[in-house]
Amino acid sequence: MQDELALQVKNLSVCLSGKTILHDLSVDIHKGEAVALLGGNGSGKSTLVKALVGINPIQSGSVCFYGTPAAQLRKSTQWKRVSYVPQRLTAAAGVPATALEVVMAGCLGRGRMRYRRGDRERALQALDQVGLAYRANESVQTFSGGQQQRVLIARALVRKADFIIMDEPAAGIDLHSLDTLARTLQGLRSPERSFLIVMHETGPLTSFFDRGVTVRGGHISHSGPLPGAAATGHRHLGPPVGNLSPQLSEGPLPTESHNG
Repeated sequence: MQDELALQVKNLSVCLSGKTILHDLSVDIHKGEAVALLGGNGSGKSTLVKALVGINPIQSGSVCFYGTPAAQLRKSTQWKRVSYVPQRLTAAAGVPATALEVVMAGCLGRGRMRYRRGDRERALQALDQVGLAYRANESVQTFSGGQQQRVLIARALVRKADFIIMDEPAAGIDLHSLDTLARTLQGLRSPERSFLIVMHETGPLTSFFDRGVTVRGGHISHSGPLPGAAATGHRHLGPPVGNLSPQLSEGPLPTESHNG
């Protein structure tokens, strides 16, 4: 793991509807690190990730990605280095879209409103990395919760994101789908890519994380290794989804449930 800071949050306070939700909160995440953001309902963890990506306004304090203030980064094409993966229902809301269309949308952004040659192939490659290339032309509304999460991860990959933020990807999906999600994420670990993932419980993803950060009452109450995680880092979770046999990569994964 590199010493470079991928994310530095200093003395952050966020006020919503006249109520202070986050109080003078500070946290660092290093390049290549995977961090679970934990806490109960109302603790402020989702408020925090939405503040990081500019959805929630910051009252005071600072947020920097790779040494650049987030507000400045969002105005440049370099914002593609940071990708926010919302809860899956966002992807299936509104006008029906295929998995390929959702992923290709990740190619667009600030200063770029048209697709370029090769974008479709890049999107298909990203879907293949998450084990869903075989469903590229199907509506995401027909996908299970776990599959929708993997489509959104593919959208982050097509942006070539170095920092992936996920808001409760485990919400509402069953254990089999969660295990598939865990193996998908495991296959995406690299010294260059960092993760901040909001969780209620880490479950099958415990060994994916380098540490957990707990938010309680708008403050960081704990930061350190997760109980049950290997002392030497993340354990092997089984074959990454992108490395499954060709036969399996062309059809539904054996652990995938279409109910969640």
